[in-house]
Amino acid sequence: MLSYESPGEAADWLVRVFGFTETFRLDEHDGRVGHVDLELGGGHVMLGCPSSAYQRPRKHAEACERARSWRDHPYVVDGVHVVVPDVEAHLAHARAEGATILSELEEGHGQRLYRAEDLDGHRWMFAQPLQA
Repeated sequence: MLSYESPGEAADWLVRVFGFTETFRLDEHDGRVGHVDLELGGGHVMLGCPSSAYQRPRKHAEACERARSWRDHPYVVDGVHVVVPDVEAHLAHARAEGATILSELEEGHGQRLYRAEDLDGHRWMFAQPLQA
């Protein structure tokens, strides 16, 4: 589960940019989206907002030097790893749709992968296993 200031906006972005499919959305009584379930390639991720005090990683880094320093490198230290069937096509689509690309395609540990950041500053690693 990942927290977002606006789970509905984040879900719409993740569907458009990273190719997820929305499988469930819970609207709150005040018109906000409270929870969204997404799927991609057999994997499942839930989005929600824990409280009105929650700040997206990108906004938190604007006010916190330590959080800002975490963003100084492209690695995914607190994020999501997703396996996709064609990582090169996935990267091209994500780039065309405006994702922040943190690293270009690289090979290692039996996979080809790239790293990206979403609209809130959450980090994602998309990978395709290398053929044995």
